[in-house]
Amino acid sequence: MEADRAGVEGVGRVSEPLRILVSGRAAGGLREALGAVLGERPWLLVGPEEGGADLALVTRDVTGLSTKQKVLPGTQRFYDALAGSPALRWVHIHSAGADRPIYQQLRARGVQVSTSSGANALVVAHTALAGVLALARRLPQLWQAQREHRWASLMGEELPRDLEGQHAVVVGWGPIGQQLARLLQALGLRVTVVRQQALPAEGFATVAAARLREVLPGADWLLLACPLTAQTRGLVDAATLAALPAGAQLVNVARGEIVDEAALVEALRAGRLSGAFLDVFAQEPLAPESPLWALPNVIATPHSAGLSDGNAARVQRMFLDNLSRFLAGEALQRLAPDRFE
Repeated sequence: MEADRAGVEGVGRVSEPLRILVSGRAAGGLREALGAVLGERPWLLVGPEEGGADLALVTRDVTGLSTKQKVLPGTQRFYDALAGSPALRWVHIHSAGADRPIYQQLRARGVQVSTSSGANALVVAHTALAGVLALARRLPQLWQAQREHRWASLMGEELPRDLEGQHAVVVGWGPIGQQLARLLQALGLRVTVVRQQALPAEGFATVAAARLREVLPGADWLLLACPLTAQTRGLVDAATLAALPAGAQLVNVARGEIVDEAALVEALRAGRLSGAFLDVFAQEPLAPESPLWALPNVIATPHSAGLSDGNAARVQRMFLDNLSRFLAGEALQRLAPDRFE
C-alpha cells in the first residue's frame, strides 16, 4: 500500500511522521477520521509490505479466515510486518481476545495490545442466547427430523422444560458476560456470575472462580464468556463437567481451550450433559473427523458468534478513542487482560 502523506503536507520537518500499519482495505475509511484526530501531527499509513510501523490497527479483514493454528498467507504477511517493526509501541485489534501467538509475542517485548472488547458483546450475547433457546426447544432434534422428512412431535418424548426458573451459571463478567446475564435474567432464569474474585455484579449473585464447582450441582446451564488466560485454560475439565447435574447443558462463546474437549465428548455421549452449543474449539478449524460435528445434541458453529455488519465501525471508534489517549500520553483502554473479570 502506498504511504498516505496527507498528514505530512504543510508540516515540514517539525517531527517524524507517525507510521500507522493498516490493511489496504481499512485505510480508505480511516484517512479522514485520522486527520481529525491527529490534526497537525504528521502521519503515514503503511501496509505490510512497507512495515516499520509505530502503531498498528488489526482489522477483521487482516485475520479473515485465519485461526491461531492455521494462519493464511495474507494474515501472515501482516503478522510479519508487526514482528518486523522494532519501533512498534501499540497495536489495536478487532477482537475481544488477544490470545493469538503474535499478540503474546508482541506483549512479551513490551508492545501494548488493546482489544475491541465490547464492540461485538451484544452480538455474541444474542448468539449465545440463540444457542440456549435452540437447545432448550430441542431444535437440533427437530432439524434432523426435518432433513429426514419425518413428523416428530415433541409430544412423543419427555416434554421440554420451561426456561423460566432454570439456573444459569455465567463464567466471566466482561461486556459479553454482562449482556448475556441480563438477557437470561429477562427470560426468567436465575443467574449466578463466576468472576476471578467474588466482586459484586449488580443484580446477580457472584462467586469466585475457585468456587465454580460448588455452584454447578444446582446449575441447568454453564455458559462461558471469559477470556483465555492462564487461570481459565482448562477450567472446564472432566471434574468440572462431572459436577454438573444430569441433563445440564453447556454454551461456549469464549475460547475452545477453556474446555477439555475429550471430556466434553464423553459427557455428551454418556448423556450426562444433554446438549452443548459450541462456537469455539481447541483446534480451529474443527477437524472433519471430530465427533463434535455429528453428535445429535451438539450445535457446532465456526467461531462466528461475534460477526456482524456493525462491528467494523465500532472497532474503528475504539481505535480512534485510544489513539487520542496514545497521543496525550494517557493510559489506553481495554488492554489485553492477564486475568478475567
